Amino acid sequence: MSSRTIGYLLLSLAMMTVGSTVIASKLIAGNMPPFLATALRFAFALPVLVTLIFLQREPWPKLTRSDWRLLLLQAGAGSVGYTTLLITGLSHLSAADAGVIIGTLPAVSALFSVMVLGDRPGLRLLISVLLATIGVMAVGWKGTGPSSLTGVLYILGAVVCESAFILLNKRMPVPLKPLLQATTMTGLGLLVSLPVAFLELPVAKPSTLAIAAIVWYALVPTVGGFLLWYSGAARVSGSEAATFTAVAPLTAVALAALVLGEQIGLVQTFGVAAVIFAILVLTFPIRPKSMLRV
Repeated sequence: MSSRTIGYLLLSLAMMTVGSTVIASKLIAGNMPPFLATALRFAFALPVLVTLIFLQREPWPKLTRSDWRLLLLQAGAGSVGYTTLLITGLSHLSAADAGVIIGTLPAVSALFSVMVLGDRPGLRLLISVLLATIGVMAVGWKGTGPSSLTGVLYILGAVVCESAFILLNKRMPVPLKPLLQATTMTGLGLLVSLPVAFLELPVAKPSTLAIAAIVWYALVPTVGGFLLWYSGAARVSGSEAATFTAVAPLTAVALAALVLGEQIGLVQTFGVAAVIFAILVLTFPIRPKSMLRV
């Protein structure tokens, strides 16, 4: 098996773990307050990540106060904001519908780069955003009642938070190495979520299933997904790696049917297809036109 093929396999597995976060969040939703669940996720993952840093003897770079403020904002948006909004949204929405909306992340992130960083909006981005919008509209059109609309808005909020995380990461003068970045986000995310988690503690009555889902979320997608993704990304090009993000919404919808027993209708199938095409359009490399010989 070639190194590139191994890379494809690792990236696929990484995105499968990301898709499984939707299922884990659905099992947590309604069984545990969102900030408490988020704090526990980070509390379970942090010792594992710190141990990996110690084993690999990763040197910690010198960071300024400005760098730490930027990292704190990233943790608040991408770590705490994303997780709490995802869990809250899944109290109002099916896991399959949430999986479709989560798949719009690459298109929304690219749109943020245009709006905030001033990147030029190419034709591929416009087509990708249009397809992603169609996918979300399919979910919204299928849903009934204000509860469904509330769920859609929460999940879109989670996507916006993750897009903000990606944007803020581009602002770092010297980006941290992947393992240090994951550990820093986990540690700061724990600090940010703890105050509200303590307030939620007196009313929390977590089920065994919710605790198991949090442990899965912490160890498999947070730690395992990180290791799988960066191991795979090291073997392929950036555009190839980005294409594999399409596996996440597909996995979320499939697991919603297999694990949770949700019914996947024609509208949901259409929605996830539109979102996957949005990702492929955005990430598929364009071959430069060959120059004519005179």
